[in-house]
Amino acid sequence: MKTGIANPFLGFCIRLLLLLWTLCVLYPLVWTVLGAVKDNAQFMQGKPWDLPQIPLLWSNYSYVWDKYHIGGYFLNSLTVTVVSTALAALLSATSAYVLARFTFRGSGLLYTIYIASMMIPMILGLIPLFFLLNDMHLINSHFGLSLVYGIGALPFGVFVLVGFFKSLPKEMEEAASMDGASHYRTFFQIMLPLARPGIVSVSIMNVLNIWNEYIMGTVFLNDPSKYTVPVGIAIMQGEMQYRTEWGPLFAALLISMVPVLLFYVLFQKQIAGGITAGAVK
Repeated sequence: MKTGIANPFLGFCIRLLLLLWTLCVLYPLVWTVLGAVKDNAQFMQGKPWDLPQIPLLWSNYSYVWDKYHIGGYFLNSLTVTVVSTALAALLSATSAYVLARFTFRGSGLLYTIYIASMMIPMILGLIPLFFLLNDMHLINSHFGLSLVYGIGALPFGVFVLVGFFKSLPKEMEEAASMDGASHYRTFFQIMLPLARPGIVSVSIMNVLNIWNEYIMGTVFLNDPSKYTVPVGIAIMQGEMQYRTEWGPLFAALLISMVPVLLFYVLFQKQIAGGITAGAVK
């Protein structure tokens, strides 16, 4: 009797908590969408929480796109994200394959170093990285920033992909070796396609992290024409000085959120299941 009563009550409590959490997540997003079509007067009249007045100010989007160069920042972020994600995927897959399939002196220590480095925030290496990139003449360069992002994502990718490669049958490699295939051909033509779910999952997480990254972009880029979206929005708010244009600012935030929201909608299954599966394997 007690179990029969407790289970429905527990299920109700869990659903209630999930509903409250959903509302907490959706409310800022809805407020941003509504605020992006308001003018400053609607914010300054003491009723920023009210619904926007008709007509809606859709011109806020074109205003920030042109005047504050959000379009250029968007393209810069897209370039950096694509290059760094591809670099991270290549380095993570090759490193994880070697650690998962080959036993050599120091392989266990190397894997431990990769895992341990996940606990070290990249911000602690900000100053050494700055001097290193400066010596390589990669300061104020999208490639230099992409290099930092790609290598910074390496430990997490290795952690996930080692599990995927260990779960793949060794008989396929042995058959390829008997047919005369080299290690490189075996990896790129056989093992890499089989590990695609793990690579996709890692790449999605890297895209989300790189797109929203702010500190590295602020330090390593000093040319306004090369700013990424997070840096550009911060600069935009600074340019407004004493009169914050709330409507355009909300529009810029919403533009920066579109790729992230699309990724969550299109790849939510991979985000939820791929990472866990790789770690467990």
